[in-house]
Amino acid sequence: MRKYHSYEELLKNNRDWVKTKKANDPGFFKRLSEGQKPPYLILGCADSRIPIDTFMQVEPGEFFVHRNIANLISVTDMNFLSVLEYAVNYLNVEHIIICGHTHCGGIAASYKSQCEGLVRNWTTPIKDLIADHKKMLNQIPSMEARLNKISELNVIAQAKNLFKISAIRNKIKSGHRYPKIHGWLLNLEDGHIQIVRLPMKTWKKTGIIPANYCHEVPSPCKIYSEHRISTHTHRPLRSRTTRPKLAPVK
Repeated sequence: MRKYHSYEELLKNNRDWVKTKKANDPGFFKRLSEGQKPPYLILGCADSRIPIDTFMQVEPGEFFVHRNIANLISVTDMNFLSVLEYAVNYLNVEHIIICGHTHCGGIAASYKSQCEGLVRNWTTPIKDLIADHKKMLNQIPSMEARLNKISELNVIAQAKNLFKISAIRNKIKSGHRYPKIHGWLLNLEDGHIQIVRLPMKTWKKTGIIPANYCHEVPSPCKIYSEHRISTHTHRPLRSRTTRPKLAPVK
């Protein structure tokens, strides 16, 4: 059974971390206090197992983060819309990453109709997503693979929703330093990030994406294997190619 830190240990860990940080980099906290200019906005799940900065080995100040249950993008969520507007219009982030993950409790509870109260209302878009892909999902024999496929589909659906928001569309149409949008899926079984392919060409043809949007995957991201989740195995995220060693995204 996993052992968690006590409340007192958390405070001690903070003091120890600060002491070590100052010893290794005396100017770290002064620079941190001078302001932020993060290149990335991360839209992720509130799950306690996915502090994305830990998995990517980045320091404070590099990620601007918004998290909620099942990494959903809601056009009626003022909290999210405020974060997005600030990130796009004031911080001028260069990339927006929708990051889902395998073994997502929100996805599983929604699929199994186990959500109650406000969580049930919040996860309604997942129920709709499941209904839209019911035939395909029913052909996946493994429950684990089926749920992970829903997580992948959810990342795609939320990226599509993001492109429909006026703050994003107006920024793209302006042609001035608009952010590139990406889909990620974090595999909790091995810790690797999988790039989720977004149907950019189709979305452009149907007008979901403004015609002038240019999407180029940054070179650091090429180290990750782009991979569509298999629907025929209980371990759906095993890469078919040799995976190179991870390097931090800069």
